[in-house]
Amino acid sequence: MKQVDVLVFSRTFFAQTNPHIARMLQERTQAGVRVRLCFGDPDGEAVRIRGREEGIGDTLAAKIKASLTYYRDLVGYPGSEVRLHDTTLYNSIFRYDDHLMVNPHIWGQPASANPLLQLRSTDGGEWFQRYSDSFEAVWASARPWAPDRQE
Repeated sequence: MKQVDVLVFSRTFFAQTNPHIARMLQERTQAGVRVRLCFGDPDGEAVRIRGREEGIGDTLAAKIKASLTYYRDLVGYPGSEVRLHDTTLYNSIFRYDDHLMVNPHIWGQPASANPLLQLRSTDGGEWFQRYSDSFEAVWASARPWAPDRQE
């Protein structure tokens, strides 16, 4: 494995089902894997809108803040980065080298209530590349997360 890229709003389910995720990702970076995690900015407009659309108000921002606590040890750890984005997410993206999982978002529904599609990078296949490019565009506009700041 060479890279792990994640683009989500909160990813709460993952940290709750695997509370040792940060340590596991640190172990992967020690083996040379690049880890990039991009969460919704809990103070951003996109999170406020999504919370309203899901009918949960400020709960999404609170979920993001809770989820981020699991990833504190990754900040500043060689080979890993954690950023916050303020973009409309049409889908969550989970990339592991040439495997990509896309969680398309249905309006008004939490990500966990939506399907998960699996894509592989193939010669001439454009969907994998389009979703990878989408991740890169959001990543480029996201700001580094500073856990010492009040998030």
